[in-house]
Amino acid sequence: MDLGLAGKTALVCASTSGLGRATAAALAADGVTVVITGRSEDRVAQVAAELPGAVGIACDLVAPGGVDRLIEATRAAVGDPDVLVLNGPGPAPGPARTTDAAGIDDAVATLVQPQVGLIRAFLPAMVERGWGRILSIGSTSIEAPIANLALSNLGRAALAGYLKTLATEVAAQGVTVNALLPGKVATPRARQVDEASAARSGRSVAEVEADTAATIPAGRYGDPDEFGAVAAFLCSVPAAYVTGTAVRCDGGMVPTL
Repeated sequence: MDLGLAGKTALVCASTSGLGRATAAALAADGVTVVITGRSEDRVAQVAAELPGAVGIACDLVAPGGVDRLIEATRAAVGDPDVLVLNGPGPAPGPARTTDAAGIDDAVATLVQPQVGLIRAFLPAMVERGWGRILSIGSTSIEAPIANLALSNLGRAALAGYLKTLATEVAAQGVTVNALLPGKVATPRARQVDEASAARSGRSVAEVEADTAATIPAGRYGDPDEFGAVAAFLCSVPAAYVTGTAVRCDGGMVPTL
């Protein structure tokens, strides 16, 4: 399928590894000029060099002024992008009953404010062109909250509600707004989680992975490239009638429709 993306530009947040990198790679393979971002300048430069036509911008979005610096650097490199992919880490784990005001502020500062800032900056040009794609790499927690991740559940749900509202406002202007929700995908972050679980339980990492895979109808972890392919489609020209929705890429893990 021709995704119709050749010659377009994309800003992919947190794209030096994992799902962000897989998404950036899929877009670059379809002829998109991709802006690679991350906190490590060396890692950003490395990944940008690995992808055809990519540009690297090192930036910490949650640092003071980080959003404004990324906006300015992106415009200097590629102008206002056609595609905006929102991605990034969540707040620290913890139960709901210990959630306090500081934790809520952290969740919003991490999972809502930077994303809204980027959208507010780049959306007007998308509307003026009559074409744009906004995609959030989210979490299945917005449909099935995950135990001991109260702040992440809170922040991601808030962003999802904002994005759904936005989607209805800009659909007629040719801009789609969607979320892509990963299940267990074989990323460095998933490996870290499994290693921590193994250390706590006294099991091997292989045993933890096998137990987790057994809970997934597909019987395995996802491949990052599989996730990237779905992300690229949602950013494509043929996906113009898909908006205001959350698509799961989880091997059937979440037990709801």
